[in-house]
Amino acid sequence: TIDSGEAHVVTFGQTYDTDPADLWDAVTNIERIPRWFLPIRGDLTLGGSYQLEGHANGTVLTCDPPKNFTATWEYGGNVSWIDVSVGGDGPDGARLVIEHIIGVDDEIWREFGPGAVGMGWDSMLLGLAIHVGTGASIDPSFGQQWTGTEDGRRFLTLSGEEWHTANIASGEEPSAARALTDRCIKAYLGEE
Repeated sequence: TIDSGEAHVVTFGQTYDTDPADLWDAVTNIERIPRWFLPIRGDLTLGGSYQLEGHANGTVLTCDPPKNFTATWEYGGNVSWIDVSVGGDGPDGARLVIEHIIGVDDEIWREFGPGAVGMGWDSMLLGLAIHVGTGASIDPSFGQQWTGTEDGRRFLTLSGEEWHTANIASGEEPSAARALTDRCIKAYLGEE
């Protein structure tokens, strides 16, 4: 349990042109997750653990199919938590809401601010939108290559700037937010 004031919560919400059952399957099916994100292994049931290839690992803490699950998100020696919800959005849509909960003492947050988490999720959700919208699978190496293209660099820069705006709106002092954002964008672009 995390008490109020002891964590940062970064929230993402996106609507997809699919039904909630399909969206739930896309974000919880171990066979489907690699089609839009990274290869994954493990047990995605209550109490099970997972490992995203070359990235985070964690444990499934709660699961209420087809609506919600929570899990730890362990990466770079830090532990944070994700709360993932799927629901209907109009007659033909489904909405995904992800809350990524990070402790106030998290080293990455202190160095890069919300963009460290936000820019990564923005990229992942772009992959999910392509997969759900087209049915296509995305090779993880494509994402790494794409971020080096002009379009990829622009996407990451715009994402970082949106997280800069959100950081100020949440109360961060503007010059501190600017420094965090600049470091974060440079890190994502491989310039630092």
